[in-house]
Amino acid sequence: MKKFTYLLSALALSAAPVISSAQSQFSLQSQTLTNSDNEPGPVFPLPTERQLKWNETEFYAFFHYGMNTYTNLEWGKGDEAESIFAPTAAPNPEQWLKAVQAAGMKGGIAVVKHHDGFCLWPTSSTTHSVVKAGNAFGRETNIPRDFAAAAQKLGMKYGFYVSPWDRNSPLYGTDKYVSDVFLRQCAELATYGTDQFEMWFDGANGGDGYYGGRNTTVSVDRETYYDIPNLRDSIHKVCPNIILWGVGGEARWIGNEAGWAGETNWSTENLGYAPERNGMYGTEDGWIWFPGESDAKMTDQGWFWHSNEAPLSAERLFQMYLETVGRNATLILNCPPNKAGVLPEADVRVLKQLGTMLKNRLGNDLAKTAHIEVSNTRAAGANRNYETANLTDGDAKTYWATNDGVNNATITLTWDTPQTVRYVMLQEYIRLGQRIKSFKIETSTDGTTWKATAPGVTTTTVGYKRIIPLNGSTSNSYGNGTSVKAVRITLTDAKSCPTLSTLSVF
Repeated sequence: MKKFTYLLSALALSAAPVISSAQSQFSLQSQTLTNSDNEPGPVFPLPTERQLKWNETEFYAFFHYGMNTYTNLEWGKGDEAESIFAPTAAPNPEQWLKAVQAAGMKGGIAVVKHHDGFCLWPTSSTTHSVVKAGNAFGRETNIPRDFAAAAQKLGMKYGFYVSPWDRNSPLYGTDKYVSDVFLRQCAELATYGTDQFEMWFDGANGGDGYYGGRNTTVSVDRETYYDIPNLRDSIHKVCPNIILWGVGGEARWIGNEAGWAGETNWSTENLGYAPERNGMYGTEDGWIWFPGESDAKMTDQGWFWHSNEAPLSAERLFQMYLETVGRNATLILNCPPNKAGVLPEADVRVLKQLGTMLKNRLGNDLAKTAHIEVSNTRAAGANRNYETANLTDGDAKTYWATNDGVNNATITLTWDTPQTVRYVMLQEYIRLGQRIKSFKIETSTDGTTWKATAPGVTTTTVGYKRIIPLNGSTSNSYGNGTSVKAVRITLTDAKSCPTLSTLSVF
């Protein structure tokens, strides 16, 4: 327990309140449970409040910046001289965040320590940090401080990537590394803002490295070595909305680094899953809530900046968005700063183009002007109703639902004049669990004759958000669109009475 005690002390955590003697007494009085609001019963497992807030972030940036930026490597071995870190200007996290905000992102994760062990802040845990950088710009660098301040100024969410693996530390592989280096670093990072939304832990753990001159290979059991349960509980006391990604059991790797999730994608999973095989899809009857995050690169080279790299096109990044955010995952898109500590102008231009594309293609919700009819609506309760108006009111806390025992339903949208449509977006009310198992979409030019749409698209799960290109293509999704007077969504199967908080047509 020494590691846990140290971390609690480092974070200055207060003790949990003592339960009063009155509270500790069991009551033998009988209770009558009521459901005055007639809410549907939950389908377990359910997301925690912090998982819900994390899911709502949807689209955010990764900023790989550090020693590798100056060595032209992806994975430094830890033997790099600190003086190599010599930015040609003061690193500017506010420029990073403004650029991705223009792309429609809601936040970002800054890499502050990669596997080489070099820390981008003055830390008490090691001398392998900015304090020994090669110039004044480097020695004055404090990415956690400046990144948090910029995010708060811009109203964006923020967090940090800190590598558990440390190829520089002579202590790596010993218990002393965990208590004196890794947990101390996490504790220090937690002090840069209690409103952090995610702390990112890479899955790469152990292997060859410098290790203080040992120049050997060290193997660890990542499941037990880092004392993650104690770390998670301690960090949550300081940063209540933070998700510990990767090893914290709160969000899973989607299983690839190519920017896509499965069309069938459950937020539920079982521990011990193999992400490369199943991360893209989840498990229908999984017993924990474990939603997927897709990490992908916006450039054509590595995760860190390289002089010969170029950004992918805005059209390709929009396709990634459809195949991740549009398939019940979040998208963390890597945007690497260069040696001047800024995003290159070419990247900034593409990010702005992407933001314009998202606004133009997914900004005008035609469902708000449609007449909507449903085949079944749940009876209202004392303080809550489940009417169709909840589908288009823009309030994530209201939803439409069917009555108990009705696991399929039809929603029909009609317009007085023809509308050009390209996408349908559905969002379940996931506070009550992920429920929908299959659906189909049809369109009509006259409101009477119906035609199946979205050819080739697997219309199974919905989850937090599902965006369906009606032409069936994510690589060429916009096109000319289809002129219709009606759209019909049929929910053909669900685990229990389906719920939808949002229905949009674009």
